[in-house]
Order: sequence, then structure tokens, then C-alpha cells
Amino acid sequence: MRTARKGSVEMPAFMRQLVKETEKRVSSFFKGGRGGAAEGEQPGDAEREEVIPSPYLDRPVLDKLTEEGCARWGLTYALGSMQGWRANMEDFHNCVPQLGGELADWSFFAVFDGHAGSTVAQYCSQHLLGQILTTGGMGAEDDPDRVKGAIMEGFLQTDKHLHSAARREGWERGGTTVVAALISPYYIYFANCGDSRAVLCRSGQVCFSTEDHKPYSPLEKERIESAGGSVSIQRINGSLAVSRGLGDFSYKGAENRTPTQQMVSPEPEVCVVERSPADEFLVLACDGVWDIISNEDLCAFIHNRLSVCTDLRDVCTQVIDLCLYKGSLDNISIILLCFPGAPQLSAEALHQEAELGDLLESKVAEIYAELCVRGEEPDLLSVLTVLASTDIPGLPPGGGIQSKRNCIISAYYQQRKTHKPMLPNGLGGS
Repeated sequence: MRTARKGSVEMPAFMRQLVKETEKRVSSFFKGGRGGAAEGEQPGDAEREEVIPSPYLDRPVLDKLTEEGCARWGLTYALGSMQGWRANMEDFHNCVPQLGGELADWSFFAVFDGHAGSTVAQYCSQHLLGQILTTGGMGAEDDPDRVKGAIMEGFLQTDKHLHSAARREGWERGGTTVVAALISPYYIYFANCGDSRAVLCRSGQVCFSTEDHKPYSPLEKERIESAGGSVSIQRINGSLAVSRGLGDFSYKGAENRTPTQQMVSPEPEVCVVERSPADEFLVLACDGVWDIISNEDLCAFIHNRLSVCTDLRDVCTQVIDLCLYKGSLDNISIILLCFPGAPQLSAEALHQEAELGDLLESKVAEIYAELCVRGEEPDLLSVLTVLASTDIPGLPPGGGIQSKRNCIISAYYQQRKTHKPMLPNGLGGS
């Protein structure tokens, strides 16, 4: 689920493999191989070398998993997730709108972003909440200190039991980040372990967001180096792109150090925010979202979408498509939680949305016709390229032209249908 980074330039794993292969070929050339075996390398060695499969597909998997629900105290929620360009789907989630018993007005939601396989993310999605509840720190009194302690202990116990299960069943490889929100009648408890993220929107603005745990952050780097590791190309030992998570036990073997002092720590950062009538919505999402769009832009986009769409699943789907069209190569998962104060359907916003759709259709028609007059092939890419450089008023805040790509594609194919190619004898196709 990760990409390597060098400076501010993102370097996907397949690019690192390409660089490796290029370096090997150049080395062989200067040793006199010119495409043959390098010095000391027997013919056929290259063929026998393990081939690392690409973590990316030739085409993205666009099928989406969605679900929705509500809590009796007024919360509504939806989930959306998609495999995308990744070779495997490694994200999992947990949505529990009502915990039951004396915690019937409490809710729990979490996104688990797995890496090096999905086993750890799946295990944690099934056991983390149970471990938190087992601590007994949550009750009707809603004591923030006790609840924070329960969440912390729940994470550590989950990691401990996970390690036992991994050794017993033989799958010690892999790990997962976790971002979770526990909502009580008075507080929102945020728990973050890794680089998935939670963002709270209040009165139309970002009110709170969790901090990503990256190896190059000063405190994280200090712990990693104290545990015997190093940080290179912004990764632990040049490999792992997150500094906290559940699993990843190959990074947790330093002797005479507690679990929270290892290179990868299972300790979540727990923050408490008092609830407000001005709370609108809360987003939990994996880095397949946050690597592509900022907190502020996503909140602005969702705020706008809620004024024209009542189906929260559709809003999640639009966010996923937006991230895909902006270039996300990762699995994409998002949970959207709406409080009673969330934006409501607006007649004015619906009118503006309809006007924008009409404008885009007319722009596509103009561009298509102009390309035909020039004798150029009016393919979809050409139309999108011209449209991207055109000033289009009224685009969704935070979304831009990418957020209306589906509308544009539909308008393009309508033009294709209208302008059927003529046969050589001048007759239209049947």
C-alpha cells in the first residue's frame, strides 16, 4: 500500500524495480557484457533471478464497495472503497454505529490500510474494537482519561494477540495502519497509528485532523534510530514508509525495548475533541486519498456535494473517482460520518449544478466541432486536454475539472453518437 518517496517526488515501487534493472544492465555494459552475462555471472543466472511482480495493474479495478447506515442519535454514515490500480485490495474497515448496552449512544468507525498483504488489516478490523471494549475503560460516565487509556491499551493488546496468531499460523509478514473514531454523547476520540487520517469539519472549516506518522518526523526518526534502525529515502531501513502500525513484526525485534520503543510502534496517538452543534461531518480515509488531496480541499468538496446529493454512498463514490482522476495509484477507502449539523440539500446549489452540467455539455460540443473543422481526430484525450485549459466557472470547490470527468465523458460520447462517421460513398452508417 505504499510508494517510495525521494524528496518531494513520489516514486512508485515499480519505478524502483525499473531503476534496479536499468542499473544492472548499465553495470553489465561497462563490464563488457553488452547485454550478455556480467563478469562472474553464469549464463542463465539472470533468468533464474526472482522476478518481482509489479504491485500495479495494467488497468484499474473500478468496482466499488459501498455501505450506509445510521445511529439512533442522528448520525448517518457511508463507506466507499475501491481496489484501483493496486494488484490487490488490502484495505479493510469497521463500522459500528451503535455499540449496545450502556454504550448504545456510542459509535465506532475505523479504516485499516494494509501493506505487504491484507491479512493483518483483516485481523485487526475484526479484533481491535473488542480489545478496546475488554479493557473496561469505557462507560456511561464518559471519562476522557479512562477512554483514552482504553483505546491505547486496546491497540497494544491487539498487536500482542496479532503477534501470537502470526507466529502460530505462519504469516508474520505484513502490517496495517489504523485510523479510528470513537464517538460518545460528549466527545469524539480520534486514534491514529500510521498515515491514514481523520478530519473533522465544523462550520464549513477543518476543525481537527490527525497527524501522519512518518519515519522522517523528528520524534519518529529518533525512536527508529534508538531501536537500531535508519531512515533513508524517507523509509525505515529504506523499505517501510510508515513509523507506526499494527503488525510489521520484523521491525519490532529490538531487545530490551518495550513495544512502543521499537522501530515500528503500535502505540496510537489519541486525541479528544468535545462535540459541538456546529460539527458537520467527519472523514476517515487511507493515504490513497490524502496523498492526492488536502484536508481543506476534501472538506470543501464534500461540503459542496452534500448540498446537491442526499445519498452519502454517492458522495463517497465521487470522492473515490476524484482521487483516481487526480492520479491515485493506491487502494482508496473512505468513511464519511455526517452529524445532525451537516449541510442539507439546497435548491440553489442544485440549480447551479444543473447549469454547470449544461455548460460542460456545450463546451464539449464546441471543442468537438472545432477539432473536426481542423481535421483533427476528436478523441477523448484531446477534448479533455482542451477543456482542462478552459476557464469553467462554478466547478465544485476542492474538486476542479477532475470532479466532473464522468459528466464530460458522457457528453463526449453523446457527441460521438451525434457525429457518426460518414462512409466513403457519403452515406451514413446504419
